[in-house]
Parts: sequence; structure tokens; C-alpha cells
Amino acid sequence: QVQLVESGGGLVQAGGSLRLSCTASGRTFSSYTMGWFRQAPGKEREFVAGVRWSGSTPYYTDSVKGRFTISRDNAKNTVSLQMNSLKPEDTAVYYCAASYLGGGTWYPTSMDSWGKGTLVTVSS
Repeated sequence: QVQLVESGGGLVQAGGSLRLSCTASGRTFSSYTMGWFRQAPGKEREFVAGVRWSGSTPYYTDSVKGRFTISRDNAKNTVSLQMNSLKPEDTAVYYCAASYLGGGTWYPTSMDSWGKGTLVTVSS
């Protein structure tokens, strides 16, 4: 498994921006499908954005399309999530997750490794 550490969460006003970063340990980062998930209080963990190990095409849940951008840098073992036009409903703990050679679906159960999460709070 790969070790994941998130950073970049915080408090922001609605309409503002934040950039989350996730740094992975290990030498095979390029073989991992990477995803961002979030969990709001009282709700289930949900997929936000992801990029597969085998390509650069990003995937997003509908509610963040056009506002969030995921990117990965295999040379630096990092995956980032740029979040613009934030809304109060984006408030959640955001988790970075990895799946070795993952190519299937974006369910939380599809991921092998998880970070501890970083809190994003968007005030209205």
C-alpha cells in the first residue's frame, strides 16, 4: 500500500478557492489510480474527482464539474485538487485515496489506501 498525506484544507467564504494536495510515499505512484472523496457530517463518503493510472483523463462528480480540477504529478508523487467557486455544500472532510492499477469504478470500496483527510469549511 501507499501512504497518503493531504494538506491545504481550511476555512473559506463562498465563492472562494482552495487547493488541496496529496503526497504519496513509495516508488510506484504512477501505477496508482488517484481520487479525491469527501464526507460531510451525517452523510456517506462520496467520490469527488479522480484520475486513473493509465491515462490523464479526469473524472468528476456532477456537482463539481466546471469548478474543481484534479491534476497529478508522477515525478513529485502528488495529486492536487483545485477548488474554485466554492459553495457551503462543499463543506466536508476531503480524503485522498489510491488504488493500485485501479481501472474500475469510483466507489470508496474500490480504493486501497486512504489519507487521514483534511477539513474544508465554506461559509455563506
